[in-house]
Amino acid sequence: MNAANQATGPRIYRGLNTRERAGWVLGLTPLQAAACLGLAAPVLLAMSVGRWSQAFTLLLTDGLAIALVVVPVRGRSALRWLGDLLLFQLGVLMRWSVWQSKAAAGVPGPAHEPDLPGVLARVGFPDGPPFRDQGRVCLIHDTADARWGATARLTHTGVGMLSDAECERLAARLGNLLIAIGHRDVVDRMSLLVRTVPDDGTEYDVWRAAHEHPGAPHLARAATDELDHTIGSVSVRTELFVTVSGTEAALRRPAQAAGGGVAGRAYALYRVLDGIDDQLKALGVRTVSWLTSAALAEAIRTGFNPAAAAGLTSAHLTHPDPDGESGLPMAAAGPTLAPTPAARAYHHDGFSSVAYSVLMPEAGTVFGSLGPLLAVRTAGERRTVAIHYEVMSQRAANRAVQAGRFRNNVMTDYKATKGFNTTAADERKAGGARAQESAVAAGHSMVRFTVAASVTVPAGWNLEDHAARLENDASGRFRLLRLELAQDAAFVSAALPVGIGLPRLRGALD
Repeated sequence: MNAANQATGPRIYRGLNTRERAGWVLGLTPLQAAACLGLAAPVLLAMSVGRWSQAFTLLLTDGLAIALVVVPVRGRSALRWLGDLLLFQLGVLMRWSVWQSKAAAGVPGPAHEPDLPGVLARVGFPDGPPFRDQGRVCLIHDTADARWGATARLTHTGVGMLSDAECERLAARLGNLLIAIGHRDVVDRMSLLVRTVPDDGTEYDVWRAAHEHPGAPHLARAATDELDHTIGSVSVRTELFVTVSGTEAALRRPAQAAGGGVAGRAYALYRVLDGIDDQLKALGVRTVSWLTSAALAEAIRTGFNPAAAAGLTSAHLTHPDPDGESGLPMAAAGPTLAPTPAARAYHHDGFSSVAYSVLMPEAGTVFGSLGPLLAVRTAGERRTVAIHYEVMSQRAANRAVQAGRFRNNVMTDYKATKGFNTTAADERKAGGARAQESAVAAGHSMVRFTVAASVTVPAGWNLEDHAARLENDASGRFRLLRLELAQDAAFVSAALPVGIGLPRLRGALD
């Protein structure tokens, strides 16, 4: 990404929405262009032999097919929309997408065995060996993407009250952290998740019950209760998580040197986590606590059911567990019931959520600009923002910048030979490609990233009103793309700290 220096005011970061696979021919990929040529060929052949009625019929049918291939509709081609809709409706009719936990069905499984819906069914959560004084860290094994990772809970004071210079300093340190990840051979992804959730007041209630004087005057009690009700009903708290992961291919050799198996992969990850702790604290993080299986189960459980946080917090305060070994079993981490997902929302355990992909603006953005997406407008509402980073290898980054430069040069030369002038958009893309190539040549890393946001409310509330408020908060800053027909998977990306959410490669029309 490119950062434009400003004489006054915050620094603006531009070039954040570069497509990974841009179209070559009128914005089409080679596959789309070949499909269009194949569909147009019968029409041209019929016209060449004078079969005009046949040519007209073929033009109608093939023209519709070409429109399905090339016309983008809210981030996807019309043909892909049609395929996704058919698969979605097939899943609804066959009841493949209805999910109920084993415990709710009366056949509970082993306590350590995950019981999770949707894309989480592919994830395993084995325990690693003890890590420093934080107990046995729970590893996250994504079997579909062949990735191993770990999640930590962070405490941070936030950036809302920082000056522009302090924000700029934090942005530079975040860049240094991503560069450091790119120079490591074991991990290549980092996900940051922020959840702004209603404060249920459990911690205060337990503290007050332990410290309240039995002889306190009735008027003082009444005044305190009124203040608690007034302030507590609008209070919110923030949860911050970071997930670091690497591929099986990158972990295999150091894991074998460390003894192999789950323990070997854990030791290979632990060596990286040691260094990441210090770099996270340079970003203003006060504490970094790598989660055990019980702690990660609670983070997933409260993601599905925010109301469960009160009971879990009360249990921790009344029966503390310094080692973090006991607590919620992984079998109880998921929801009790998740009915068939709606096309535009996801319902789970008495709550409803809407998830979005956050698209970066052409004009650029500033550090901390995602903050308004976390501004809770109604007591009882929860909002989340997740940023998933993947640091590309130097070889992959070089290939990407060379392909971008070659594509821009070809299009510029073609327009020049045909007598067309280059547009401002062409010049911006060419300038961005040159700046990106210079940065990679200087040793900087190229980072793929995606941003997801969600809003969750109790099932009885009007979900569309709260979704509209989130869209209003993003208006003028970002464009929110509602991930229709995939709300269950989008919810995992936006609200659960398991590191799932970055696609392998973005298409030209995505």
